[in-house]
Amino acid sequence: MLKGLDATERHTLSIIVDNEAGVLARVIGLFSGRGYNIEHLTVAPVDRDGQESRITVVTIGTPMVIEQIKAQLDRLVPVHVVADLTTSGPSVERELALVKVSGDAVKREEARRIAESFRARIVDSGRDSLIFEITGKTEKVKAFIDLMEEFNLVELVRTGVAALTRGAEKL
Repeated sequence: MLKGLDATERHTLSIIVDNEAGVLARVIGLFSGRGYNIEHLTVAPVDRDGQESRITVVTIGTPMVIEQIKAQLDRLVPVHVVADLTTSGPSVERELALVKVSGDAVKREEARRIAESFRARIVDSGRDSLIFEITGKTEKVKAFIDLMEEFNLVELVRTGVAALTRGAEKL
């Protein structure tokens, strides 16, 4: 099946920037100012001195829109590198979520058994609630959250995607 030029695709972009005030706002402003959606966003310093940060953005768009986003990001002054991990070769993506469920002992035990099958771990246990930590691909995290809906899901928080290219090369 041939993909049309207007078919949307999910792309993970990794952006190395100066770690200074206002840089994240400029990058995000580029997306919002042009109506591009951000599905996931993760930001953290990546060097020992704290001079550079990595912004990981998962976005959806047509191939032409993705190319426009990358070109516009590349023109921003505090941006050093823009890499499309979706097209640049093999990469590893992970997301973390904390999921709180509540209920009686039977429901909590059933939630615990399901969590074991997802390799989620209990990070807090109370008399009437459990908090699970789960890491993995976004699809796995979403599947776990969907199943926990049956166990009175009280609250959840997700980190967004963290991603690196495989191999010895660095951005």
